[in-house]
Formats: sequence, structure tokens, C-alpha cells
Amino acid sequence: MNKSRVVLASFCILTGAVLFSACKDKRSTGLEYARNMYDPIAYNPDQPNKNFKNGATAQVPPANTTPVGFNKYDDYPNTKEGYEAAGASLLNPLPLTGANLESGKHYFTVFCAPCHGEKGDGQGHLVKIDKFSGVPSYHGDAASSRGGLMKDLTAGKIYHTIEYGLNNMGSHASQLSPEERWKVVMYVQQLQKIQ
Repeated sequence: MNKSRVVLASFCILTGAVLFSACKDKRSTGLEYARNMYDPIAYNPDQPNKNFKNGATAQVPPANTTPVGFNKYDDYPNTKEGYEAAGASLLNPLPLTGANLESGKHYFTVFCAPCHGEKGDGQGHLVKIDKFSGVPSYHGDAASSRGGLMKDLTAGKIYHTIEYGLNNMGSHASQLSPEERWKVVMYVQQLQKIQ
């Protein structure tokens, strides 16, 4: 028994010594097995870089390029003023082609028709089963909740509404890319012409 108590006491003292010595430096991360994964090998933007003629790491992007994920249409805030500014200055950058209209019709059918209806008459499936009410028609004398007639909405106002949503309609910015939104706008403008 004495021998086992000595072994147990020795083990406890040794374990305590290891634990207390490990807690001495709070900033120590302990052993590092893959040091090269912790140290960055890339240049920081403010470091000098001998690989470029001007010696700077941060370079000016080439002319006529846009950063990945940049959306130039996000300059219009989700306000009444942003809506009006978008309506006054945004124009559809896509050409009016059969392929773009067909694509716009597809996206409209998937994302908009459940409420606005296949013909843009405000009589979609969700309206017919009384899930939503007050969905405006794109043609006729239907009034927009922001003023004016739905058939007179400009491309910029339609785009702004798709991006941010309005009233019961939520934003579709996460479902549709900017190019897809413009295709929907193109198709909606065709629906506005229906009498």
C-alpha cells in the first residue's frame, strides 16, 4: 500500500507541476506543429514590393474594371428619395432581345407570378387563395403605392422595387443577380403595354 501511495503522490505532484508551468504565460499557444500555416507569406498592402515597378504592393486596378461582387446599382438607398432617383436615372443596360425577354419571362414566372400573376394582372395563385391582397396590376389604371400608375413605372423604379421590395413584397436581391433583375424589368415593361 505504501508503494502505491508514493506512486500516486508522485503522479499528482508531477501533474500539478506540468499544469502550473503550462499556465505561466497566458499568451503562449503551446506547441506549433505547422509553423508555416501561421506565418503569412503574402505581402501586406502597405509593404514595399520589389515585384512591381513602383515598389508598392497595393496597385490601382486596371481601367474599366469592377471589383468582384461590386454592384453599381447599390448607390440608390432604400428610401423614397432613392426610389425616385433610381426612377429618374437608371436605364436598363441590357439590349431588348428575344433571348433576354424569354429569360426575363422565366424569372418573372418563378419569382413574381405567384403574386402578380402570369399576365401581370395582380391575380397570382397566392392572391387567389387569399394569402395576399392588394397586389397591383402592371396594366390598366392600377395605382402604385408610391404614386403614379403601375403602367407608367420606369425601369429604374421597377429595378429598385425588385432590389429592396415594397410593402408586402420582400427584396429579391438575394434571389436574382443584377443582370437577372434587369431581365425581369424588361419583361415587366412588356407586361405594362398590355391593355
